[in-house]
Amino acid sequence: MSEEKTAQFSRRNFLETSAKAAVATLAFGGFPTIVPASVFGKNAPSNRINIGAIGTGRISRIHDMPGVWQYDQAQIMAVCDLDTRRAEEGKLLVNEYYSKKNGKPYDGVKVYNDYQALLQNEDIDGVLISTPDHWHALIGMAAVKAGKDVYCQKPTSLTIAEGRALSDVVKNTGRIFQIGSQQRSSSQFRYAAELVRNGRIGKLKTVYIGLPGDPSGEEEPPMPVPSNLNYDMWLGSTPEVYYTEKRVHPQQGYDRPGWLRCEQFGAGMITGWGSHHVDCAHWAMNTEHTGPIEVWGTAEFPKKGLWNVHGPFKTEGLYANGVHMIISDSFANGIKFEGTDGWIFVSRGDAKATSSDPVSLQAAKALDASDPKLLQSVIGPNEIHLYESKEHHGNWLECIKSRKQPIAPVEVGHRSCSTCLIHHIVMKLKRKVYWDPAKERFKNDDEANALLTRPQRKPYALHG
Repeated sequence: MSEEKTAQFSRRNFLETSAKAAVATLAFGGFPTIVPASVFGKNAPSNRINIGAIGTGRISRIHDMPGVWQYDQAQIMAVCDLDTRRAEEGKLLVNEYYSKKNGKPYDGVKVYNDYQALLQNEDIDGVLISTPDHWHALIGMAAVKAGKDVYCQKPTSLTIAEGRALSDVVKNTGRIFQIGSQQRSSSQFRYAAELVRNGRIGKLKTVYIGLPGDPSGEEEPPMPVPSNLNYDMWLGSTPEVYYTEKRVHPQQGYDRPGWLRCEQFGAGMITGWGSHHVDCAHWAMNTEHTGPIEVWGTAEFPKKGLWNVHGPFKTEGLYANGVHMIISDSFANGIKFEGTDGWIFVSRGDAKATSSDPVSLQAAKALDASDPKLLQSVIGPNEIHLYESKEHHGNWLECIKSRKQPIAPVEVGHRSCSTCLIHHIVMKLKRKVYWDPAKERFKNDDEANALLTRPQRKPYALHG
């Protein structure tokens, strides 16, 4: 662990110093120098990584918090949500887990309703950001400025400008920032990328990406804001609009929230699942720090109703290396790499991100190829071997201690997210655009460049 990080663990330093002093006292006093393993063990409180969970909704409860609490080296010590009921239920969930794990009652989780207050807690080393998309970049920047390491759900940002600002701040602070693109920690996605990078299908020509679709909905009437929800802050930097439950999240239970289908808070499946698949495609294409140079395509949007993200679509992009990427809801959910000598298809198989995800064209196999022998190929010692992670949250925790970059760092996440957002911009403009990946601007296109940002509502705007 770096000196910078160690210096921040004042509580831990106190515990370690106190324990060592106790040992010295016992030794010089002639008593046996036996110290409990809980003091010096690798998972002792002085060595644990204290985590705060910001956002305790569906994805946090079933994916992010369990992803962390499975490791003894980490301890979830705080939860935060703008919905006070969800915050209390998050606390209960974590306390119950640790009570069951330790075989005795546990009530050590602190509750916050404002992420800024949580970030001021110096005992917290890292945070999980499991909020709606429009809050990812702003909370992420605040967290790293507060000296916290971060695991942030994808997509990286609501806009390309926000993503660039986030990546720059993370670089300047030196914090460990893992994007929740957990497919990178799945062996079949890494293996598929290695096969492509090592020429097993010849020269890569075309990448087909299949995404799920989102259903439209009806108009929803205004409703009183629940007393347990800070709705103004929940809206954050986005425009003020009336509250209705299907715009936000269920007040009972943790089914798929309605905000995922509202363009005010995200771009729909093009960034929802697209951030996963485009990220893994970039991994195989060796384009993780760049993006397409031309993008075009079409999409259908609902003509009425509260839920207004894109419906059926097909968008295409061309990269400087000549690779052609095609993204559509009409393809099986996954990534197909087509080269001069064959093809490889990779997906999650029949696995979903959550049980309430929308139905899509599920792939029969998690890994397939034009020739089955391709999938028996061994990557030799002198060939390209990509970063290997056994589990995504575990990789983040390991990197917090080692200070090495995680498998899905923020700049890589920004590039995959920005690519998805360019495809979304094309859906809106209904014409071809020309992108400069170095400058991160469209070429001679004021109309498209205006969509790199969105108007922001104070006091929640990016710059105050």
